[in-house]
Amino acid sequence: MDAQAGIHIRLADAGDDDFILGLVERFVDFELPRWRRRGETAEGIRRDIARHLREQPAGSHLFVAENDDGERVGFLHVQLMTDFFTGAQNLHISDLVTAPGQDGKGIGSALLAYSERFARDHHCRFVTLAVFQGNERARALYERKGYGVELLRMVKPVK
Repeated sequence: MDAQAGIHIRLADAGDDDFILGLVERFVDFELPRWRRRGETAEGIRRDIARHLREQPAGSHLFVAENDDGERVGFLHVQLMTDFFTGAQNLHISDLVTAPGQDGKGIGSALLAYSERFARDHHCRFVTLAVFQGNERARALYERKGYGVELLRMVKPVK
């Protein structure tokens, strides 16, 4: 367990599955690129998270954030990855989300700080993440915390 500003972070367990999967809509609660359908995108995210909850693959770690009252207020999924360019170990933040009504309470910051400590403890060189361009609130948080654009993924629908 970890605590920062009244936020306690612990490993997720089977009793958290419904809470975690119930947060999926938050991952698409902003303007998506015009070629992405909200329902289809949410279902892809749900499928991926459910697979990680079910299979618990090596290098995949899922955490739940709780407030001082024990209320679940956020979710974090990180994966240990090999850097394409250097071969060094990195930590990739696959999913980070706060529960509805919990924005602006420091939960996202606490989950990011936890990720960075986890990365140091596992001798990672970088922490990476991906975020939709339209997710302005998350992008602003990441930029405030020192994250910057490394690669720009460009997409063109095939017609």
